[in-house]
Amino acid sequence: MTVPALSVVIPVYNSARSIPELVAALDGLVIPGGHEIVLVNDGSEDDSLEVCQALLDTMRVPTILVNLARNFGEHNAVMAGLRRANGAHVITMDDDLQNPPSEVLRLLEHAQRSGKDVVYTYYEAKEHAFWRNLGSRFANWCAERLLDKPRGLYLSSFRCLSAFVVEQLLRYSGPYPYVDGLILQCTRSIGRLSVQHLPRTIGRSNYTPVRLVRLWLDIVVNFSVTPLRLATLLGFAMSGVGLLGAAWVIIEALVSRTPRGWASLAVAVLLLSGIQLIVLGLIGEYLGRVYLTATGKPQWVARDVMCNQAAALRRMREGL
Repeated sequence: MTVPALSVVIPVYNSARSIPELVAALDGLVIPGGHEIVLVNDGSEDDSLEVCQALLDTMRVPTILVNLARNFGEHNAVMAGLRRANGAHVITMDDDLQNPPSEVLRLLEHAQRSGKDVVYTYYEAKEHAFWRNLGSRFANWCAERLLDKPRGLYLSSFRCLSAFVVEQLLRYSGPYPYVDGLILQCTRSIGRLSVQHLPRTIGRSNYTPVRLVRLWLDIVVNFSVTPLRLATLLGFAMSGVGLLGAAWVIIEALVSRTPRGWASLAVAVLLLSGIQLIVLGLIGEYLGRVYLTATGKPQWVARDVMCNQAAALRRMREGL
């Protein structure tokens, strides 16, 4: 079986205006050992699917288009693309042209030269909105403390993975994949490379505050039991506060005739009730995800898988 040097996996969502330029640039790259492109249409609501289908007829390099049955999310779409990637290295990148395609070859060469399992990119200056940068920093902060992420490592979606790491990632079949969490679970051979980050000139970011909250939940709930331990410690701490409060009430009843007010009682009840609801909600989130995993909620569902002529010929030669 002939293995290309590189597979480029791109999750596509509502990017009909940007994906042609990106794919054309990748098609024009000269990669020693050859490369292929894997596009994953993640339930786009615009005509991204039709645009990607039209691109298949113009591509010179082998190109595969995976059309998911609905929107599953970026990390699920990346996992679907990894399943179709055959390269000795795999680069994942966004569809918004903020990562210059010209950096792909430099990233691949750095990964080959360093021998690292994974090479993450980072930016001297990020061209994202303030709230998006803030959300990214918070997600990285959580990953550093919950996933044992190396200090200072920026978890970028523009990354290069070895075939070994891809194989390990694909062992995970749960419905809530977090690619960076899976990477940190299987290797510490990780490098960094500074790349350029361009302003977004077409469309707007598909990451909303709600999506960032979901990403945070994936980090916190899927790959760590630390929140449950914190909830236990919080329970002990509040029990200690409750004992102190009980002692104070007894002493006040013995030495003072001042009636205890409803305000202090209401504050105590509200505080404890709020903490209880938070802890119960956290436990419920864990149980809900366990239930959905046990009942076989799919990580992704592909409606169609298409390829261009170059990819079809290669599959025929390999007897696939």
